[in-house]
Amino acid sequence: MASILNDYISRRMGVLDLQKELQRLISEYNKHTGRYMFVYASDINKGRTKGVDVSLVQDDFYNIQDILRESDKETIDFYIETPGGSGEAAEEIARFLRKKFKEVNFVIAGEAKSAGTILVLSGDNIYMTETGSLGPIDAQVKVGRSIVSAHDYKAWIDEKRQEAVTNKSLNPFDAIMVAQISPGEIYGIINSLEFAKDLVKEWLEKYKFKNWTKKHNSQVDVTPEIRKERACEVAEMFCNHTTWRTHGRSLKIEDLQDVLLIEKIDNDAKLADIVYRIKTVIRLIFDMSTVYKMYYLEDFQLAKTFSVGTQPPLPISQNPSGTQQNTINIVELDIQCPKCGKKHKVKGYLDMDSAGIKQKGLETNVNIDENGVLICDSCHFALDLKPIKNQIETQTGKKVAFK
Repeated sequence: MASILNDYISRRMGVLDLQKELQRLISEYNKHTGRYMFVYASDINKGRTKGVDVSLVQDDFYNIQDILRESDKETIDFYIETPGGSGEAAEEIARFLRKKFKEVNFVIAGEAKSAGTILVLSGDNIYMTETGSLGPIDAQVKVGRSIVSAHDYKAWIDEKRQEAVTNKSLNPFDAIMVAQISPGEIYGIINSLEFAKDLVKEWLEKYKFKNWTKKHNSQVDVTPEIRKERACEVAEMFCNHTTWRTHGRSLKIEDLQDVLLIEKIDNDAKLADIVYRIKTVIRLIFDMSTVYKMYYLEDFQLAKTFSVGTQPPLPISQNPSGTQQNTINIVELDIQCPKCGKKHKVKGYLDMDSAGIKQKGLETNVNIDENGVLICDSCHFALDLKPIKNQIETQTGKKVAFK
């Protein structure tokens, strides 16, 4: 892994170069496997440090559906990196993929946790590297001011019910805690837990285990009843928070191989090199830019970026010719690089396009490229100016151009 990282660092590739490299790698993956890869990845670190929402949400379903709905492919390999999120969004994505493609596979080289794991368990095949990980799928629910495991909370409720039956009462502290929760909230927690189980049971039996015909060790024929039983066992295993102790637990291929029949990518040296490079390039794009979520095909790319802090965008009127007709409205911004802290002066021109800016010879920041990305000349971090552009245009009601 280190050699791949060193390779890209030594080549001094910028963000645009890395984006092209990611698409090249996806194309190489497709040629090697004869399948069709789609990359969906979220920057978990930005979710922790920048406060942006990197979780799997309903908007992801809309984007994925829009990107893939016209595809003429029969098989898709869905590369996924996510900390988790909405189980309902995972369900919608899975049902769309199952309806659209004859075969749906998942590729995991990073983290695909919680709702991401639920989505992965809807696949026909699961391909994992040694670095890839899934996670427990017990629902996380809000109780008071805390987010807690639905499995843990249900276990606590059951324990208190049994204690009340045995002792004919609860201790005062537990009685106060229980009194703060309505029956509706309790059933909502239970339903959240059962929702995840039901999805996984249905999908495993219908898709993942459909070609499971012989038990690995005994070579006993696998009956529909055995498939159903195994699906229930796996669903219970993933939902059992007591077994894994923490919702953030990383479940590696060796933890799951016996129950999920996972294909190990590392067994194919060429394929492993491609997938590890995809993982590394994704990490570099995240580290070098404001991108926090991406959707990629070999011939398509879409990225979500967060907005960096700026001074309030106040237009300044200048009148070079002394006539009202030729007044140029300018927005002056101080944009601080979130990686190294350097401040960049950026001028935006209202109601003027790039051609007009060039024709008048107006001052622009040379570090802004043709795609509206500001490349920090100190650390090479790429700042997408589109969120700032949208903010200015919303506030002023006028179009703005920076270059």
